[in-house]
Amino acid sequence: QVQLVESGGGLVQPGGSLRLSCAAPGRIFSINEMGWYRQVPGKQRELVAAITRGGSTNYADSVKGRFTISRDNAKNTVYLQMNSLKPEDTAVYYCKAAIYGYDYWGQGTQVTVSS
Repeated sequence: QVQLVESGGGLVQPGGSLRLSCAAPGRIFSINEMGWYRQVPGKQRELVAAITRGGSTNYADSVKGRFTISRDNAKNTVYLQMNSLKPEDTAVYYCKAAIYGYDYWGQGTQVTVSS
């Protein structure tokens, strides 16, 4: 079982910034795609951003220009820098990692954007 550990969520005012982190165990030597998803009650989980091991990225249209995904392969960690946050960004954010042909999910971290 692979456990992904997320951190960095919280409450922020509109226009503010947060940085999410997600770390996989160090014993894993090769992680393919890593990504961030979000979910609000009553809706399906949606892709926010993803990044391949080689650094190619993909973003949801709603976050382009505001969010930046990055990763540190040596630390098995993926980051999501979120700027210019809006109330509609409020959700539980989950990281996902593709490891040895399986998808693993983090436990989720709440991001609330409110004044």
